[in-house]
Amino acid sequence: MSENIFISSLLNGQPFQPSGAKLVIADWKAEGTPEGNEPMPIAPLHRHNVDDEAWYVLEGRLAFQIDDDIMEASAGQAVIVPSGKAHTYWNPAPEEARYLLIMTDTINTLIEEIHRSTDRSPDKMKQLFSKYESELL
Repeated sequence: MSENIFISSLLNGQPFQPSGAKLVIADWKAEGTPEGNEPMPIAPLHRHNVDDEAWYVLEGRLAFQIDDDIMEASAGQAVIVPSGKAHTYWNPAPEEARYLLIMTDTINTLIEEIHRSTDRSPDKMKQLFSKYESELL
């Protein structure tokens, strides 16, 4: 097998990012929204100024706000948000959703830093997003 071909299972819960790759694929789950409750965003409304981001729904549904548009994607459907577009997403259904998140290594590093952060104040989060050429809106 060539050195330039990388294969991995996503079943271990770890993002797939071969050494030197600029893309990362992660298999994520989103808890369902109980009937009668307002859905909770999985990510706050934000924009990436340089990087595109994509989702492929494996099970369930995800809803997206991209700029002023709201849409839903079901299992077998994909959504790509080009750089510069404000976006957020959530699980609108009571059932858990499972999806692939396809992102650049920059977005992945931003997400990792957010998860490690003990200071989630709005100012700190805005600084963190800015560090990775993104904006928290």
